[in-house]
Amino acid sequence: MEVLLLTNDPVRLSFLTCLLRDAGIDTIVLDSQASAVDGSIGAIPRRLMVAGDQASRARRVLAEAGEL
Repeated sequence: MEVLLLTNDPVRLSFLTCLLRDAGIDTIVLDSQASAVDGSIGAIPRRLMVAGDQASRARRVLAEAGEL
């Protein structure tokens, strides 16, 4: 697994997850629960992860969408 990006913005995270899913790339969001435990004040960013063999393709999809 590789980290694509870190963000505290749940809307952006949802958008990027959908964008990658539409491109056929599976994602995992890590640290969602830790972020909720801190009271959702944004102290702990969430990590958008993809499989290592899909990372370069995922970065390309995000770059083409102007998100990287």
